[in-house]
Order: sequence, then structure tokens, then C-alpha cells
Amino acid sequence: MSKLTLGEVPHVWVCADWHFNHDREFIWGARGFENVEQMNNCIIQRHNQLVRPDDEVYVLGDLMLGAKFGLEAGLNLIKQMNGNLHLVRGNHDTDNRWQAYTDLPNVVALDNAVYLKYLGYHFYLSHYPTLTGNIEKESLKQMTLNIFGHTHQKMKFFEDRPYMYCVCMDSNFCFPTNLADIIESMKGKMDECIKMADGITPHDACVTDEIIPDPYAAWQAADAYRKRYCDKCVHYRISCGGPGLLRAECPPDIKYRRDPPDGGYYG
Repeated sequence: MSKLTLGEVPHVWVCADWHFNHDREFIWGARGFENVEQMNNCIIQRHNQLVRPDDEVYVLGDLMLGAKFGLEAGLNLIKQMNGNLHLVRGNHDTDNRWQAYTDLPNVVALDNAVYLKYLGYHFYLSHYPTLTGNIEKESLKQMTLNIFGHTHQKMKFFEDRPYMYCVCMDSNFCFPTNLADIIESMKGKMDECIKMADGITPHDACVTDEIIPDPYAAWQAADAYRKRYCDKCVHYRISCGGPGLLRAECPPDIKYRRDPPDGGYYG
């Protein structure tokens, strides 16, 4: 496992699970695309829209599949991705693929996991979600923060843990995520968890104890929460396909407020 210190590098990006050429509807269809080619093109376009050629990019596994397209076809897609690519191995990165990645001009490092110190924070970058801490009243700078892929979840955080952040294509609308933005999201989630532990919730102004004694537990148990299609609102699939990319819009009369359990929004 490598240990890397980048200091004040302004642009560091993290992403996971490109699944280039994985021609299965449960992959490209779940991401809102009509076919695998459309997904491939969108991932490349959105990546290069944000990432500069000299930026550092950590790709947390499962770069490509698609046996019917062949190895070279997938490698040619990866070659188009901007940035210096630091690869972390995923379950679909076979020995043949892993070896082939070493010859790509934009790949600068390959490892099973990466320990990264950035802006005073300590990160453990892995393909699989990794339990690296616990939810207690302590600074994020005192914790090891896990960034992961693999799960293809829509939510940003794993089990609402502020130190476990998902960068799958599925949870970020096929965009890479800036590491500085991840830090801000983790800080916001940590504040919410501390308030929850203290019994302070943003719902106190609109929900009384007589109606919902524990609004967080009640909401997480609700059918709409468990079945929601995206992490932006509670109107899952039937009435809302999610914002933009998923070819549908949330109802226009809905006003949103923060939903601490998953970083989404109540309607």
C-alpha cells in the first residue's frame, strides 16, 4: 500500500466504477443511459469537463469490463481520460487488465489501496467500503477517512457514516469528485451526526415530538426512504426519475430542506 503526500495540490479528483464497455442494462440503464456507448461517452465527457491534463486523479477500481468489445477497446477509452491516473484495484480488474493498465500513458501508479494525506486530513482510498472510524465527537482530522467505490449506491455516505464517502459513478451522476468538496461534505455530515447524538435536529421547527418522536429513525424506516431512486428527493422513480441525467425532474411545487440521514432532501 502506497503512502502519498500531495500537500497543497489544488486539484485532486476521486472516482470509481467507470465500468467502461460493461454492456448490461443494470449498469448503463440504472445510470440513466440508453446503451453502453452513451454511458462510455458521457463518462469521458464529464470527466474531461472538470479534470485538467495535469490534475491528480484517483480511480478506485473497476475501470472496464466488456469481453465482447475486447481489451484494446476498453484501454482506448481509458486513454482519453484527463489527469495523472492513480489506480486502486477493484474486483473486476483482472490480472490481464491490471497488467495492461501499466502501459497506459496517463496511468502513473497502481496499488491495492492508497493512504493519502491532503490538507491536513488522512484518507484511506479503497475499492471496497472500509470501516476506518466511528461516529464520535472528534475532529475529522483525528480520523482516517475512507473514500470507496464498489457499492454502486446512490447515497454519498455508507450507512450515514461521515468518514465513509462513495465516489461511484452512480452516486455522482458520472462525474469525478474534487477531494476538497469531499472534505466539505464530510464536515457537514459530521456536524449533522453530532447534532443527532445531542438530540438536536433541524426538524424541530416543523415536526413535533407528539407526531414523530424520532424523526430520523422514522424517516429511515419509511418506504419512500428505502426505495428512493436518487439521493436528491423522496419521489422515487414513479413520480421522479431524479434530476437531469435521469431524464425526469422533481415536482416543481416541491420545496426542499436538508435531510441529515442521507445528505439528500425532504420534499
